[in-house]
Amino acid sequence: MTSSELLGAAAALELGGIIALAVLLIVSRRQLKNTRIQLERKKRLETGRRRRRRGVAPLAIRTAFKTADSLISKGIGATVRNSVEELAGWAQVERPDLARLTADGDVVVAFSDIEDSTLRNETLGDRGWLKILERHNRLVQKHVADHGGHVIKSQGDGFMIAFADAGQAVRCAVEIQQALDDADRWEGIKVRIGMHLGPSVRRGDDLFGRNVALAARITGQADGGEILVSESVREAVDGASGIEFSEPREAELKGFQGTYSLYPVDVAA
Repeated sequence: MTSSELLGAAAALELGGIIALAVLLIVSRRQLKNTRIQLERKKRLETGRRRRRRGVAPLAIRTAFKTADSLISKGIGATVRNSVEELAGWAQVERPDLARLTADGDVVVAFSDIEDSTLRNETLGDRGWLKILERHNRLVQKHVADHGGHVIKSQGDGFMIAFADAGQAVRCAVEIQQALDDADRWEGIKVRIGMHLGPSVRRGDDLFGRNVALAARITGQADGGEILVSESVREAVDGASGIEFSEPREAELKGFQGTYSLYPVDVAA
């Protein structure tokens, strides 16, 4: 082999080595990039898990699983039920934003639910009950919107509602009861409504605490078709046109000391 041929062969080997190194470098860089991407994904997943443990998301997840499990094991009848106490507790945990409803810190908290809803479900059957329930929910939401209220939570046949104005809150409740007065159209369902007006307990822009619980307890004292309000609500609407009250009754409310004067609203006024 001549010297020129040897030089050519050496050059070819050197070129081949350079190409091989270049290919190896490209492959290595791609592998390194993929490794970094996988590490970043793992890091985000671990960070997300830690954040979910600190926040309220697990509550919503547990609630969803609990509801699904209840539907499977107990059926719709046991799942769709009176939920005033649950709504009150849920509001305290998640602290919905109510501050925007009032300028001076007072807010009317109202609850409503269908009396003997489990029995009505049993009588009407799941299909008939759900049809009535959907109509009832649309009715409540419409009247709340018409009177400037805000539905904080709804669950099953129960609603938790907030109003900035006590007169609007009472008129909304009266119109709901009047609309439900047609027993044949509404399959005889009776809704009880209770409300209380008081200063909000805030953390930032959130409202929760004693007044929410008090409104729930007042609702528990109401009969089907009745609206019961606390003395603070009655005083706030005193003299308002078209709003009248029946004689008050004294009641002890679970978790609260002493007795409270509760005023039934005259729905026919």
